[in-house]
This record gives sequence, structure tokens and C-alpha cells, in this order.
Amino acid sequence: MPKIIDHYKRKIKIAEATWKVIVDEGIEQATVRKIAKAAGLSVGALRHYFSTQSELLRFSMELVSDRVIQRVKKRKISDDQNPFDFVTEGVCEVLPTNEERKVEMEVWLAFSAKVLVDTTLRELSNKVYTDMHQGLGNVIHALQLLNLAKEGLDFEMEVNRLHAIVDGMAMHHLLNPEQFTREKMIQTLKYHLQSLCK
Repeated sequence: MPKIIDHYKRKIKIAEATWKVIVDEGIEQATVRKIAKAAGLSVGALRHYFSTQSELLRFSMELVSDRVIQRVKKRKISDDQNPFDFVTEGVCEVLPTNEERKVEMEVWLAFSAKVLVDTTLRELSNKVYTDMHQGLGNVIHALQLLNLAKEGLDFEMEVNRLHAIVDGMAMHHLLNPEQFTREKMIQTLKYHLQSLCK
């Protein structure tokens, strides 16, 4: 009896192999040949799932975005949880606070640089930016709904500022983890969010 292959799981395996090559060697080294080897597949088998490198990169980046979105959607505040901590932990879902999120952010930054020279990836980059911006808008909105936010905040400006702070902190931590440690990143996030509260 022939072996049944779950094609979506195979695509995820290839995407995760792509992440590994990008993190270990850089996005310019993420060739179809290297990714196929990392995934334990032949080049021909990989081409069965992704006909071009851009298509493979696009799927790999969509998977990063989807995983972050799913993690955030699963979060529910418990009766005994401090609302401010709940909001803070929600933002931490997109920061490189553990190994999994560090890989996601490294891959995303590499992808972002690639977008500058590969315009076929621009649409996805714009979509992820918009999703992230809306997600951070939900953070500001949550502070308001939980009656934590100061009166009269400029909503759009605060979303823009939080987005810039999150991106900047992620980059600082990835590039200079000894100076801008995980602890400093979380302290800075809390300091900023507290500045928005009563």
C-alpha cells in the first residue's frame, strides 16, 4: 500500500528548514538546494511543492505570521490575572523572548531586507505590517477597555509609537543581546505601557 503524504505538513517541514538555513547562514544562502538538504528532500521533491524560491520564501514568511497570530488569538485573560500583565504578555508574543520567537524574528528581519530587492514579496510584507499594526492597535484598545489607559490618548499616534518601539526593541535584542537583554526588553515594554496608563 502506498505511503500517504500529508502535503501541508510537508510544506511546513520545508518552511521550517528554510527558517533554519536563514538563521544559520543568512537569507542569501537560502538556496533551493540547501533548503532541500535541510528538509531531507531532493531538489525535485521540493520543487513539487514550491516552483520558485520567492514562492517558498512567501510561504515560509506567511507561516511565521500565522503562528504569531494563532498564539495571540489563543490568549484569554483568567479571573485572577492582573489585566496589565495580560496586556504586556500579549505584546511579548511578538518579541524575541524565547528561542522560538527569536527564530521567528530573525527570519522576519532577513525577509524584510529581502523585500527591498525582491518586489514579489512586497505584498506579503505590507499585509504582515498591517496585521501587526492592527494587533498593536488591539493592545492600546485593550488598555482602554480595561479602564487602564489615560484619558485623551491619541490612539493612532500611540499605535504608531508602540509599533516602532516593538520593532526597535526586537532589533536591538537580536543584534546586541548582551547589552539589550531579554529582561531589559521586557522592562522597557512595561515602562512604556505604564506611561500610557492612569
